[in-house]
Amino acid sequence: MALLSFSICFLVFFHGCFAHIDMVTNHQQQQQRRLSRQSECQLQNLNALQPKHRFRSEAGETEFWDQNEQQFQCAGVAFLRHKIQRRGLLLPSFTNAPMLMYIVQGEGIQGAVFPGCAETFQSPSQEHRQQRSSPDQHQKIRRFKEGDVIALPAGISNWIYNNGQSQLVLVALVDVANSHNQLDVNFRKFFLAGNPQEGLVRGGQRQDRSQWQSKSYRRQHEEEQEEEEEERRESDGNNLLSGFDKNLLAEVFEIDTRLARKLQNERDNRGAIVRVEHEIQTPETAEEEQRQQGSEEEEEAKEEEERSEEEREERRPRRSRGERESRNGLEETFCTMRLKHRTDSSFADIFNPRGGRITTVNGFNLPILQWLQLSAERGVLYNNALYAPHWNINAHSIVYITRGNGRIQIVSENGEAIFDDQVQEGQVITIPQNHAVLKKAGRQGFEWIAFKTNANAQISQLAGRVSVMRGLPVDVLANSFGISREEASRLKQNRQEVSVFSPRRGPQQ
Repeated sequence: MALLSFSICFLVFFHGCFAHIDMVTNHQQQQQRRLSRQSECQLQNLNALQPKHRFRSEAGETEFWDQNEQQFQCAGVAFLRHKIQRRGLLLPSFTNAPMLMYIVQGEGIQGAVFPGCAETFQSPSQEHRQQRSSPDQHQKIRRFKEGDVIALPAGISNWIYNNGQSQLVLVALVDVANSHNQLDVNFRKFFLAGNPQEGLVRGGQRQDRSQWQSKSYRRQHEEEQEEEEEERRESDGNNLLSGFDKNLLAEVFEIDTRLARKLQNERDNRGAIVRVEHEIQTPETAEEEQRQQGSEEEEEAKEEEERSEEEREERRPRRSRGERESRNGLEETFCTMRLKHRTDSSFADIFNPRGGRITTVNGFNLPILQWLQLSAERGVLYNNALYAPHWNINAHSIVYITRGNGRIQIVSENGEAIFDDQVQEGQVITIPQNHAVLKKAGRQGFEWIAFKTNANAQISQLAGRVSVMRGLPVDVLANSFGISREEASRLKQNRQEVSVFSPRRGPQQ
């Protein structure tokens, strides 16, 4: 018995050690992979980008930004947007690299299936209600709404359903340079069902991209639609089950070949987002049918309780007795960890009543990001407010404009503005690591979500109460800029705000 106990302790100890080593190794591999792409970061000027490829489905559409753009090549990422109509289901699929999503508009439910986790949740079906059969068992279903950030590891199958009353819009960054992607740096989406267009499963990449370069946008859009229809007609099925022999599928699932053929969706022209005839039943929707709709405050309280319970589950296995709080792979499991974090005003890290707010989602408040090595920042600037000039110390930042408009300036190491222009809703711009950036809101305000290629991305500010200017001695500033000590003191002390600056009052001198 003593030998058995020792063996178990020995196994657990080394499992934790190797899990920690694996996390460190993955981080090092990711850094090396990004270093190998440094030749792609010789950026002379930048442009705010719109999506280039659009794929329509029965109940929505998917848009891709051109992954071959130099700024995306530099950051090692792909970018896409889903628009899902009411009762639209984004078919179960997984990607070859970690994904970070932001809900721009609407609400819905999302499921992610982690291998080895138990099906501990039950949802009633129509048959269950009529015949009193056993309820459906499945892994956890998560509710989300506008302002939520959702993280998904590579290779984890997931689905999204719009059970709200309006269109659901979400944007997603796929970190193709991440060490969890052992393929090449092209984005791939693997569908478990359906017959999505071939260009969609390849991240919007066409077989021959050169043919689009000399065509007008309208003509290009028309030919893309024609190519989509041709792909639908000629495709024998673009899901993972399509490539298997139907007889083997029938044997594996213990079904007949007729049903096996249906799984391959050979003549399914609905695309990647399909319309659901009857509302998808979940534990939450079943409860809603039995009680009246609660108030908004009750809903918020329920979500907060759910979040607190998930956090308690994450912390439960942690070691005590004063041991170090390093993550060794045993404190959390995929089965219990949170995938979602709110970014509304109640979660703001920085708030200025006259300027706006900044909310950060990183490896500290959403621990799965520590493993994925990604983070996010949501910014809200009021009329004419500014986000302090700063640079990202350890990450690239890919910014999607969610509302309003504003001016962005990005400055490179040689003091040149490689971007200085107005940006508006729906555009994407990449801010390379260590490049200085300044944002100023327009008259309608300015909101964005920034995805960053580090779990704990840090910034260094040039102005304000926590800036590099405040940390330098007055004499160093005076001699560096060739100004008087009084002017250097004003340079240090005039702005007392942190990160978000209120607009300047009165005329400038």
